[in-house]
This record gives sequence, structure tokens and C-alpha cells, in this order.
Amino acid sequence: MNNFKLKIGALLASTAMMVAVSCSEEFLEVPPVGQLSENQLSSLAGLDASLIAAYSQVNGRGNRLGSPSNWVWGSIRGGEANKGTDPGDFSTINPIQRFENNAAGGEMGSKYNVAYEGIARANSVLRLLTNAGPDVTDADKVRLSAQAKFLRAHFYFELARDYNQTPYVDETVDYGSGLEEVKNDKPLWPFIEADLQEAVANLPATQPQVGRVNQWAAKAYLAKVYLYQKKFAEAKTLFTDVIENGVTSNGLKYGLVPYYDDAFRGANDNHEESVWAYQAAAGTGSVNNANPEFDLNFPYNTGPAGPGNCCGFFQPSFTFVNAFRTANGLPLLDKSYNSPANEVKSDMSIASGAAFTPDAGPLDPRLDHTVGRRGIPYLDWQDHPGQAWIRNQPNGGPYSPKKYVYARSEQGSFQDNSSWTPGYTGINFMIIRFADVLLMAAEAEIETGGLEKAREYVNRVRTRAMNSKLMREDGTMAANYQISTYDTPWTSADTARLAVRHERLLELGMEGHRFYDLQRWGTAQAELDFYFAYDGVKLPAALGNGAKYTDKFKWVPIPQDQIDLVGPDILTQNPGF
Repeated sequence: MNNFKLKIGALLASTAMMVAVSCSEEFLEVPPVGQLSENQLSSLAGLDASLIAAYSQVNGRGNRLGSPSNWVWGSIRGGEANKGTDPGDFSTINPIQRFENNAAGGEMGSKYNVAYEGIARANSVLRLLTNAGPDVTDADKVRLSAQAKFLRAHFYFELARDYNQTPYVDETVDYGSGLEEVKNDKPLWPFIEADLQEAVANLPATQPQVGRVNQWAAKAYLAKVYLYQKKFAEAKTLFTDVIENGVTSNGLKYGLVPYYDDAFRGANDNHEESVWAYQAAAGTGSVNNANPEFDLNFPYNTGPAGPGNCCGFFQPSFTFVNAFRTANGLPLLDKSYNSPANEVKSDMSIASGAAFTPDAGPLDPRLDHTVGRRGIPYLDWQDHPGQAWIRNQPNGGPYSPKKYVYARSEQGSFQDNSSWTPGYTGINFMIIRFADVLLMAAEAEIETGGLEKAREYVNRVRTRAMNSKLMREDGTMAANYQISTYDTPWTSADTARLAVRHERLLELGMEGHRFYDLQRWGTAQAELDFYFAYDGVKLPAALGNGAKYTDKFKWVPIPQDQIDLVGPDILTQNPGF
């Protein structure tokens, strides 16, 4: 503003001298157009608008790799999905999938930049609260601060899972002079815990507006943070409280929706399974209010939304699909599902016009609520036709994503037609859903000796799956669904761990959890070796030629451009990069 004032002053100096009038220079102060003053933002309305801006950053605001869906960082890196589509499209994802990315790679800063923008917005709210206007009560300060700290904890949690240690910046840091001196030499976990503990202590049990975080969402998130640090007893206490007493922001007791697919339909947004969700909306004038990261992840060509639909990304892997094979209603925990006797029959290399009969073997029905495969109804559109909806089978395989894809009946309501592709949806993305809470609680129970309680939680999830068999319009089952509960008591912690970990794959598949689960369990090397050994043979062009996981890739490298800005003595790179 000072530079602007000097330029205006120079232009008007001669005029002022000619009229020889003594006056103040205040009239030369021209406020920046489109910028609110701190006084405006410190009012109750201004503070709430600033908080909403922090909420809005949760979905990444158009950055496809910066959102909490983690479709690349969690699902593709976890081997449950391939990048898919054509090798030349969004090619910067290819090295991430193959674990060949480097610190200067095109997407290394995607999550980093989105998270720090969110942190800056949350910190702005907290900073403004220190000089809140006269219309802001003490109660207002508490509730606004608790929400801002919840959101800040979320953004730092995303950073901690991907980059390990990054600079911790709170509302006390001087953004004008001190930011470049902040090192990444401290673990983020204590700061995340502290923010969530304050959120638990100060958030209400319910909120007047859905989408705002409540105390139960904070408890679930804090329990998850404890779980990541192997603080199992602390996690168990909070998970138990959420399971037994928790309610959604609109007052519904937490539970599982009766039919699996109903959890992912827009008309059911903010249902009893939604612990915390990003509030997506279609038709607002900006597709960034929808789910901007999913616009690429739809069947290609003549799929939903008609000819020319984009883009065929995010294709479920062969190994992931095979994991839904059952025997006597239970999953194959010995990992024999990739064997020739158990692998799921696909239409790989079979043209859509050629004859094909889908797999007739026993399967968990959640497969067909998660994966689009030939001959099986694809939501309410039609039976998936196979190759006709796949952009490049040799690069991505024969399968299509299905969760968070809009149904034909959702066109124009929970789907946005205002941009270059109709692939923007107004279906809420659930960052934490109740099935996830049950399975995380089962883990905590196993590690604290509660094997039977863990079995109870897993069976609760499996019972809903049993009630979710996909039916055709004529009333027949779309495939041979055989699923049952675990009816024999669990006496071995090792067996129980295998069961819970596999259940998370089946229940939460394609929701961005998988790589982070493998990372915290310490099983990433074995599981990803298993994936590359099978899918690498099926898709040699995309996954062969030496692609493999090594422990170097446990963390995403600190973006090189960030290190270049402040120097390696301030930002320390992750090992191996």
C-alpha cells in the first residue's frame, strides 16, 4: 500500500502545488480493492467467514492431489488402484505409482501446498481472535478457536503422514519476517494432539450447521492420531466412547447405513455413518465447491455422462479385486487369492463385442459396490460393457472406480455440469466414517487384549456387507455373493490382526487409506512386493521394468523448491532423496 500511495502522490504533487492549499495526505490513502481490513474480519461475521475459508480448503480447492481423498497418495501408492487411463495423461503420477518419484517431481508439493494454505487460514482465524471485535462473546471465541484448531490439526496430520516432519507454524509466528526461519526439526504429533485435545474439550456435541466439526468428530480424530502413534490404550478409550455415545452434528446416533452403497449417495449425505465429511455441493457456480479431485476418475468414453466423458483414471488393481474372493463366506487371509485357482475372472484383452461371462466364484458383495467390472450393473447406468469404458487396458487394467461416482439419478443434482467435464460431484467425501471407526477400534482392542470385542466390531461391519448384495432389476443377485461373519472366537492376536487388516482393505478400499495403513503396520514392503509381483506381470508397461517399493518411499520427499527457497540448513530432506 505504501508504494501505491507514493505513486499517487507523485502524480498529484504538481496539482497540489498549483492550488497552494494546505491539506492532509489522508485523502491519498487508497484502500486495496477486494481486500477486507482486519477490523472487518475481527467482527463475528468476519471471523466466521474466515473460518469457513479454512473449511473450504479441506478439499484441496482444485488441486487433484491435495485433497483428503488421497486417491493417489493412499490408494494408488497402496496398490489397490492403478493410475489408469493413458500413460501420457497426467504423467507426473506415473513415477509416484512406480515409486520412482524425486524431490523435484511435479506433484511433490501438491499436498504440502494445500495443507499449508489450510494451516495459514486456520492460523488467521486464531490470530484475529486475539483482537476480536465487541460483538464477539467469550463463548464465540471458544467455539471458533476449537474449530480452527481441529482444522489445523487435520492439515498437520496430512503432512505428518506423507512428509513426516515439516515446519510447525502456529498463529504466533510472524508471517512477515519469521516464517523463513522455521525448521522441520520437531515431530508434528504433539502439536496435532494438543489441537485435537483442545477441540475435544471445547466443541459441542452437536452443531447448528451440518459440516461443522463437533466433539465426537474430534474424539474420533484424536483416537486415530493415537492409533498412528501406537498409543492403543488411549485410542481404545476414545473409540469406545464414540461407538457407544457418539452422534453426528445433526444429532443422529452413529451407526452403519443399512445398505453399503447408500453411504456414497448424495441424497444420504450427513447420514449416521458420516463422522466427518467434506461438504461438497454442485451447481454453486464453482466446481471447486464440488469434488474437484474426482473429475478425472470416471469410466471413459461412453460411460456415465455420455460420449467423450473423461478420463479413465483411478482403475482398481487386479490384486485388490482378487482380495474379495471368499471361501465359506470368509476372506482368504493366507493371501492365496492371487493364485490361478482363486483370481477373479476379468475381460482383460477381450473386446466389448466379444462374448464374456463374469466370474462365477464366491465373492464379497462389497467388490461390486467398489469396482466397476464387465457384466455387472454399474450403479443405475447399465451393465459395465468392459473395454468400451476403459481408455487403455494395457496401461490400467479392465476395471473402473465406482465409489463417489454419480448415479444416473443424481445427474443435475449431485453432479455439476458447469465445467469442461461433468465429472464434478456434489457427493460429500467422508474423511472419517463410522465403519472406519469400528475397524480402528478393533485394532486398538487387539493390541490391548480385547480379541472378542475386536471380533464383535468386525462382525458388525461384515453383517452390513451381508445385507448389501447387489441385485439386478429382475431380483437376482448380480454375482455369486457368499459372505459370513467370524463365528469362531478369536484366540490368536496374530490371526485377529490379519482379519482386521484385510477387513479394512475390503470395507475402505479406494477411499485413500491403504498406503497409510501399510506404513503404520510396517507391512508396506511385503504387501507392495505382493502387488507388484502380480499386477506387474498383468500390466508390464505401467508396473514392470523394475518398478518396486523400497523403504525410502515411506515418506514423500520435502518439495525441492521449498528447500531452495530457505536453504538446506532450514529444511532437512527426508532420507534417500
